[in-house]
Amino acid sequence: MIAKRLYLFVGAAAAIVYIGALWNRFALDDNPIVLFNPLFRAPGAMWKAFLTSYWPPEVGGGLYRPLAIASYAVDWTIGHAGWFHGMNVVWHAGVSVLVAGLVRRWSGDRAALVAGLLFAVHPVHVEAVANIVGRAELMAALFALLAVYAALGRDSVGWSTAALVAGLLSKENAAVVPGLVVWGWMLGFGRPSRRRMLAYAASWVAVAAAYAVTRHTILHPLARIENIAPVFVWASPWQIRLTAVAAFADVARLLVFPLTLRVDYSPAERTLVTSPLDPRFVLGLLCVAAWGGLLALAWRRGRRVEAFGLGWIAVALLPVANLVFPVGILVAERTLYLPSAGLAVAVGAWLKDLAPDRLRVAVAALVVAGGLRTALRVPVWRDVNSVVLSELEDSPRSYDGPAKMVVLYLNSHQPERALDAFQRATAIYDQTLPWLYVTGAEAAYKAGRTALADSLLQRLERACVRCEHYYQYEAGAALARGDTAIADTLLARAKRSVAARHDP
Repeated sequence: MIAKRLYLFVGAAAAIVYIGALWNRFALDDNPIVLFNPLFRAPGAMWKAFLTSYWPPEVGGGLYRPLAIASYAVDWTIGHAGWFHGMNVVWHAGVSVLVAGLVRRWSGDRAALVAGLLFAVHPVHVEAVANIVGRAELMAALFALLAVYAALGRDSVGWSTAALVAGLLSKENAAVVPGLVVWGWMLGFGRPSRRRMLAYAASWVAVAAAYAVTRHTILHPLARIENIAPVFVWASPWQIRLTAVAAFADVARLLVFPLTLRVDYSPAERTLVTSPLDPRFVLGLLCVAAWGGLLALAWRRGRRVEAFGLGWIAVALLPVANLVFPVGILVAERTLYLPSAGLAVAVGAWLKDLAPDRLRVAVAALVVAGGLRTALRVPVWRDVNSVVLSELEDSPRSYDGPAKMVVLYLNSHQPERALDAFQRATAIYDQTLPWLYVTGAEAAYKAGRTALADSLLQRLERACVRCEHYYQYEAGAALARGDTAIADTLLARAKRSVAARHDP
C-alpha cells in the first residue's frame, strides 16, 4: 500500500468517528481554563502563555503547560467552540498517523494500517479528544511519538530533544520519552553507539533541569493547588499502592474491552484497598501478571515490535499509576491516551500475520465496533449538563455527580436543591473538599441559611491553609449569577483569610 494512502485512511478514520465533537461546547474544566480565562482577552496571549500557569491564577494556579494554553490562544481568534473541537480532532488524527508511521518502520504496511486504525477509533480516547482541555494529552502524545521516532528511527539527538521539550511544555507525562527510547534500545531498535547514548542522556538531563527551573519560577508565586485523588486522603503509602494495583483491572478493561466508559471513578465507585487479600487487589495483580506473561512470551519468541508495544504501555502509564507517587486521580480515561499507543503497536504487529481474508474481517470488526462506541460516546461531552448527567447515570455511587449538581442548581437559581445535592455528595464522601464546601456555602447563603453557610466555611478554613482563591473564584461565579451580596461576602472572607495567614 502506498504510504500516503495508508496515512489518509488512518487520518480519515480518526476524523470520521469524532465528527460529532464539532457540535460539542465547553464542558467542566474547559470553562475555567479556556472560556472564562482572562488571559485570552488580553493582547499577546499566545506569548504570555509561557509566563503563567495552566490553571488561571484567579483559581489558584497550578501546572505548567504553556504550549497547550498557546494553542487555545490561537483558537481564540476564531472563538467558536466548534473550532476548538475541530482542532482537537486534527491533533488526534495526527497522533493516529504517527502511531501508524512508527509501526510501519519496523513491521510494514499491514501492521501500520491495523495499529493506526485501532488507535484512531479506540473508545478510551473520547475524553481526551471530545473535551477541549484534553488537547494537552493529544499534544503531549504527538510530540512524544515524534521524539521516540527521531531517536529510534532517525538517531537525531537534536530533533528528539526538540520534540521532548515541546511535549513537556504540552503536558508533564511527555517525561516518559527517555524511558520509551531506552526500552527501544533494549529491544534493538536504532541502538546507537555509547557516545551517542551519552549525548541523548546529556540532552535529557539538560532538558529536565531547564524545565524544572522554569516550572518552579513560574509556579512558585502562585497558590499552587495541591491535588491528591480523593480516595487517597488520609491513606498510608502502603494503602495507596494497594489501591493503585487494584486500579490496573480498570486499566486493562479500558484498554482491551472499553464497552463501559465513565467520566468519573471517584469514591464510592472506587474505594481504598487496605489489604493484599482484597479481591480487587488480587484482580489487579492478575492483570499485571497477564501483561507480564505476554511480554515475556513476545520477548522469548523474538517478537520485538509486540514486546515494544507492551513495554510502552507500562512506561507511559507509570507517571499516572500512583505507584511512584500519588497523583490527582485514581483512574481517568484521558490518561490512557499515550499508553494505548503501545497497545495499538502490539496488536498491529500481532494481527499482521493473519491470512489476508481473516485480517480484513478482524480489523473491520474491531474498527466498526470501536468506531461506533466512540461516536456514540462523543455527545456525552456536549456540555456541562450532559457530562454531569452521564456521571449520575454511569457512576451512581460517586460523590462527584451530586457535587457538580450543586453548581447546576445554583446556575438555575434553585438553592434548596443545590443544598440537597451538597448533602448527598458529602454523605457519600465526608472529607472537606474546598470547591465543594464553598459552593455548598453559596447555596446556603442563597437559601437564607446564613448560620449553615458560615459553619461550612469555618470547616473549610480549618482544612484549607490557602483557600482564598476558592472564595475569589466562587465570588466571580456568584456575581455572574447576579448574587452580588453573596459575592461580597465571599470576597470579604477571602481578605480575612489572607490577613489571618499573614498576621496570626
